Amino acid sequence: MRSLRSDGMTADNERAPKQQTAKALLGLRDLILTGEIEPGERLSEVALAERLSVSRTPLRAALQRLEQEGLVALIPSGGYAVRSFSRQEVIDAIELRGVLEGTAARLAAERGATPARMKAIREVVAQLDDVLLAEPSAMDFERYEALNGRFHRLLWDLAGSEVLRREIERMTSLPFASPNAFVNTESDVPAFYRTLVVAQAQHKAIVSAIELREGARAEALAREHARLARQNLDFVLEEQPDLRRKVLALALMAG
Repeated sequence: MRSLRSDGMTADNERAPKQQTAKALLGLRDLILTGEIEPGERLSEVALAERLSVSRTPLRAALQRLEQEGLVALIPSGGYAVRSFSRQEVIDAIELRGVLEGTAARLAAERGATPARMKAIREVVAQLDDVLLAEPSAMDFERYEALNGRFHRLLWDLAGSEVLRREIERMTSLPFASPNAFVNTESDVPAFYRTLVVAQAQHKAIVSAIELREGARAEALAREHARLARQNLDFVLEEQPDLRRKVLALALMAG
């Protein structure tokens, strides 16, 4: 039997708008990041609601959320348009992630992370080692991406600062500032595979510095780790521009 709230709504009625908003949010984000909606393009609520099979109310809620994430922007004439970012803005976002993650690593070392949290991040590092044992052509890139994302989320938590964690989450909601922005699933690109190997060595060094309570070293390592994304950006844009369309993180970059 369905339970009624005091206002007469059932639990299913209450969940429905949230589910519709989540559906609209996922669908919109996918359209933007796959390039189906181009940077600068105005977003038609009527057309999008029909395309995503949702009503306009949850669609508006999704658009507001994407504005907070920085993927869309309000336009003077009303409504929203997909944001466009310059190469310098992408570089700045990557640099800022390094600053924030470096701060998290330094605070974790200085304050001392809990044994449970350190155990969890060491386990992820060991699992990443296992993934990288495979030959590049046989490597499970999806598992690497999932574990890499977990490593970074655990790193954000090590400092025990909710304020810092929220700011990092806000920054990394921009696709090109995400720790997985340039984790490429093309196993036949040796440069990307070498980057993953270097990144794993940096993961180990960051964890070691935190355990040894070396705050300055932990911060420097985390900032250098983020700069791998800058190297990948330069590689894609300058050495192998044909790869750009395969890197979803660059869908919002102009030029």
